[in-house]
Amino acid sequence: MSNIISDALVKFDRDVFLEAVKKALNDGTDPMVLVRDLQEGMRLVGERFKTGNYFLSELMMSADLFSQAMKLIEPKLEGMVRETIGKILIGTPKGDIHDLGKNIFSTVAKGAGFEVVDLGVDVPAERFVEAVEDVKPDILGFSALITTAFESMKTVADALTERGLRDDLKIIVGGGVTIDKVLTYVGADAQTIDAVEGLALCRKFVGQSVGAEKI
Repeated sequence: MSNIISDALVKFDRDVFLEAVKKALNDGTDPMVLVRDLQEGMRLVGERFKTGNYFLSELMMSADLFSQAMKLIEPKLEGMVRETIGKILIGTPKGDIHDLGKNIFSTVAKGAGFEVVDLGVDVPAERFVEAVEDVKPDILGFSALITTAFESMKTVADALTERGLRDDLKIIVGGGVTIDKVLTYVGADAQTIDAVEGLALCRKFVGQSVGAEKI
């Protein structure tokens, strides 16, 4: 089933794609497994975009199909919630307006029992700091798809340290352009390009076993 879903996404075969997602959900497939399948399809589309085989229109089509599938999956994720296990503050830093990855992670995190406060995109550093003071999250998540956002991440982390807000706060960096060097530069606690892996890391941060999201 996973190959059918990712292949149909890559080929923009809407009917086959959505039918496969619906069938998998009806058959009791773990929603997190489907999220991984969708991410694999998007990864393949991204690779073709980078090599020039796909263009912006194809990238937008795949994102639209992905969003339609997530609307089907999200109710199943919400049905998995037993209790609130922690609070996550998340946003896309100043200089970046991409939100697909952030939205995917927010959905799976809510489904796992996290309370998620989403600040949106192009968020100024001072807004992150103010929100940490107000919301008092267990985890701060940065999502980025362009490198210009890295400096803003570091500015936020440094400001939180200066105000004494960093000791009990975990910071996780996510997005396709993030690597280990970004983690070190920002001073974060974890980095990933995968929403399900990011969820597993956040669950560890709050002392929860990773269960089905084991990495």
